[in-house]
Amino acid sequence: MKDGPSGPLRAGWLDTPDPSRLAPDHPRRSEILARHARASAAGLSSYLDPATGYSVLTATYLAERGYCCSQGCRHCPWEGAEV
Repeated sequence: MKDGPSGPLRAGWLDTPDPSRLAPDHPRRSEILARHARASAAGLSSYLDPATGYSVLTATYLAERGYCCSQGCRHCPWEGAEV
């Protein structure tokens, strides 16, 4: 991974993905956020996306990593990270 812009954490970073990464009207938003919350509470680094089966990194894991990789992660916690 390449290092990207890191900086302050976004407001609401732990519970709310940036709208450009998970639209407020996404049909499975509630299920996605519930899976993210369960994974974060369990200390897991990822969860499976209910639609695709892909592994999605949690905001906690990404924040603890300490930098943005500029790959458009759904739960990227960094303010100003590029999509």
